[in-house]
Amino acid sequence: MIRSILYATDLGVYAPYVLQHAIFLASSFNASLYVVHAVEPMGLYAESVLQTYLDADELKELRSNGLNSVMKDLKKRVLEGFKEEIQDTERGSKLIKAVHVVQGDPPTVILEEARKLGVDMLVIGSHSHGTDSGIPLGRTASRLVQLCEIPLYLVPMLQHRAHKHL
Repeated sequence: MIRSILYATDLGVYAPYVLQHAIFLASSFNASLYVVHAVEPMGLYAESVLQTYLDADELKELRSNGLNSVMKDLKKRVLEGFKEEIQDTERGSKLIKAVHVVQGDPPTVILEEARKLGVDMLVIGSHSHGTDSGIPLGRTASRLVQLCEIPLYLVPMLQHRAHKHL
């Protein structure tokens, strides 16, 4: 039985399309819907550039307050984007119980949130908006297909595929 669903979003171009699938599933199962967005940690190059321009105290302040501010802004952006998408869906806003924005490696963050929330299903898109169209699955989707221990609803991003007839 599906009582709760986690929708993992990259906030990309196709996120509203995948959200519609998550809302439909949650509505069909009368399930709670949770949302997670993983923010990848700053890379070594970006970190070294910041160290060039900021002293140790400024860098420490940026890491703590700046990151918190960015995470709050992202959470607000996710919520605002969803309001536009779910306004046509009467029950949509009632189905979404919480939005989590977490920093870390996306597959790791998604699996950890699914475990913490104890959800019964995970909904993701097959590709991010920046993925090469020749690859059948994006990096995050591929890792989740390999590691997920609960049912995984994978929304194909057909827009990425060249429609070639064999």
